[in-house]
Amino acid sequence: MKFNVTKIFVILFCSILLIAFTKINTIYKITEGKITFSSEASFETIIATSEKITGALDTSTQKFAFFVSNSSFEGFNSLLQSEHFKESYIESEKNPRSIFTGKIIEKVPFHMPGIYSVRAKGLLNIHGVEQERIIKCELTIENETIKVASNFSVFLVDHEIAIPRIVFDKISPEIKISVVATLTQKTE
Repeated sequence: MKFNVTKIFVILFCSILLIAFTKINTIYKITEGKITFSSEASFETIIATSEKITGALDTSTQKFAFFVSNSSFEGFNSLLQSEHFKESYIESEKNPRSIFTGKIIEKVPFHMPGIYSVRAKGLLNIHGVEQERIIKCELTIENETIKVASNFSVFLVDHEIAIPRIVFDKISPEIKISVVATLTQKTE
């Protein structure tokens, strides 16, 4: 059996380049996203959204960090509701961002297009109070992008957000959260 040294060298060189390339671009950043929260109380439904979501995912370690500006939420039923949310409940001057950092539990083949149901485990910081959470997400991998979609609930008591008795029937103690985001590879 005769070996062709040139072919072996080319195969070895291409393999090294492929390994090096897959290690370099493992950071994906959010290029667009939206967070919506809704409070469905007995007398009123409040819905607000923000598109000021930023964050990144390192596909080599499966670690992530996502942030949203608390003062960026819009919608509500009135300007007064928006002011109360930002000043009295979330206290956006003292707590400018809500943060979720952690790691995806399941091993995800980020190089393979498809839809993957995963759990993200980490610390959810709202109103300056951290809670360890496991949040179910759906990842859609296609055309060099990763799309994230998740729906979960946050209980105000878990983040030390008090509801005054006067508005108890207008604000739900359980807030429903919806997140959608598109991530693309970070370019140097």
